[in-house]
Amino acid sequence: MKIDLHIHSKDCSDGMKTLREIFEEASKREIGLISITDHDSLDCQEPAEALAMHWGMQYLYGLELNVSFTHPEYRNGKPISLDFLAYQYDIHYQPLVQKLQDLRQYRKVRAQRILEKINDELAKEKIELLKEEDMKAIESTVEGTFGRPHLANYLVKKKIVANKQEAFDKYLVRCDVPKMPLSLAEASALVRGAGGKLMLAHPNDPSGTSLVSFTTSLEEQQEIIKETMLPYIDGVECWRSKHDQITLNSYLAFAKKNGLMVTGGSDCHQQPVIIGSVDVPPYVAAQFGLVPKRQL
Repeated sequence: MKIDLHIHSKDCSDGMKTLREIFEEASKREIGLISITDHDSLDCQEPAEALAMHWGMQYLYGLELNVSFTHPEYRNGKPISLDFLAYQYDIHYQPLVQKLQDLRQYRKVRAQRILEKINDELAKEKIELLKEEDMKAIESTVEGTFGRPHLANYLVKKKIVANKQEAFDKYLVRCDVPKMPLSLAEASALVRGAGGKLMLAHPNDPSGTSLVSFTTSLEEQQEIIKETMLPYIDGVECWRSKHDQITLNSYLAFAKKNGLMVTGGSDCHQQPVIIGSVDVPPYVAAQFGLVPKRQL
């Protein structure tokens, strides 16, 4: 039976499919345990739980948080972004609810500032600047959490760039504005305060938000975790499409040695659809006191 504990929806995050479409596809792929882990949003958790029940799946409340993380021995102490996954928490825990509202509101401010910096670049290229009505048009496309992919899609629509990758390469990386900072200690306090578990997501993803920004050495990555993260996390995401077998084996051994939980998922944004493509073993569900219904 299949498990996928890392999926993003169009309704509440930066995915390409709605919750209903995700669960229809997950059912076809015989997913037994599933979690929607939208960025900074709890809005889809109850609808997702209801859809899981409808399709005969077990559901685990999920959430993805972006943390600003520093280490004095890397990048001259400059911060990097790391993602953490929260599971099995109280979705009505007010400190967490309020913090997520603050993070989402700041995303709009950030998008406006990025747009201003893009206009500076467009002015140099003698391209017509984006106006207030453009920002409104971008906002109208946001069904979940506002992020740079929405800006990229609009730049493609306006034919300023040919595709999303060009939008990032030419403008969005250069014109980026930091997200509202959230420390690991604060993220941990919020999730654990809500009765949940916090996991370091995709620690060795070579092309994503990961410890690769510090070092490609698995030993060094794990030493960073051991030195700075163990008091704040409950586990680590081991199974992931961009983790090779060496990474998987290394992180499984590290987690076992340090008494950490292990999780896994596709991190599917539905482009392409890779739900259930990562071979997560049943004992991952057992860690949460769950057994995938399709296995009963």
